[in-house]
Order: sequence, then structure tokens, then C-alpha cells
Amino acid sequence: MKKIDRVMLIDDNEADNVYHQIMIERSGVVSDVVVKESGFEALDYLKQEASPDVDLIFLDINMPGMNGFEFLEQYAKLTVRHPAAIVVMLTSSPSSEDHQRAEQYPAIKAYMTKPLSAEATVKLVEQFF
Repeated sequence: MKKIDRVMLIDDNEADNVYHQIMIERSGVVSDVVVKESGFEALDYLKQEASPDVDLIFLDINMPGMNGFEFLEQYAKLTVRHPAAIVVMLTSSPSSEDHQRAEQYPAIKAYMTKPLSAEATVKLVEQFF
């Protein structure tokens, strides 16, 4: 079974983060989970040279201050030592417009609706790593 080092959850909903972290840990394919409750927090983490690389990012769309699409705009501009991560839009939005918009971003490799399962995490790691 393939394994990756680090996943980042970016979601303003604390309950979703707790649940998704448990599912990721149950998958057995991820060594570490980093949780950030805003796009700003995530960007701050990713800009730090001392921060460990992130392999996979689960990104919510609807967040206050900086939504998922605004995060992607800033993420694309990062000029740090970190290699680009696989980004999965993980959202409660069933909107086909949001899905179509997400497809316009090269960093987005998948679009999923919440909740995340351990099985889905395993499939994503097998597919992209």
C-alpha cells in the first residue's frame, strides 16, 4: 500500500476537520495531518521554509475571509521551496458551477463532496502517488 508523509486540511469548520482528520488517520496511508482553519493560516504555513512539505491538500470552498478559490490564486503565486501539492476540493457544495470553476485550476486534481472517508483517502493516494 502506498503511503504519503503529510496531508493538509483547510476548512473553517472545526467539526469537519476533526472528523476528516480521523478518517485520514484511519486510512493508514498518511503519516501526518496538518489542520488549518483558513486559507490565510495555510498560506502562512506553506510560506515558511522550515515547514515540512505537504503532499496532499483537502480544500474547502466556502470559508470566511478567503474562500477556496482565493486560496488557489495565492497558492499558485507561492515561490517557496515546497513542491506543489495535489489539491482536492473537499466541499459541502453540490453546485455544478463550483465544480466547473474548480476544473479551471490546474492545481485541483479532484472534486469531492463531504464527508471524506478513509476509503476515499486510500483511493486518492493510490491514484496520485
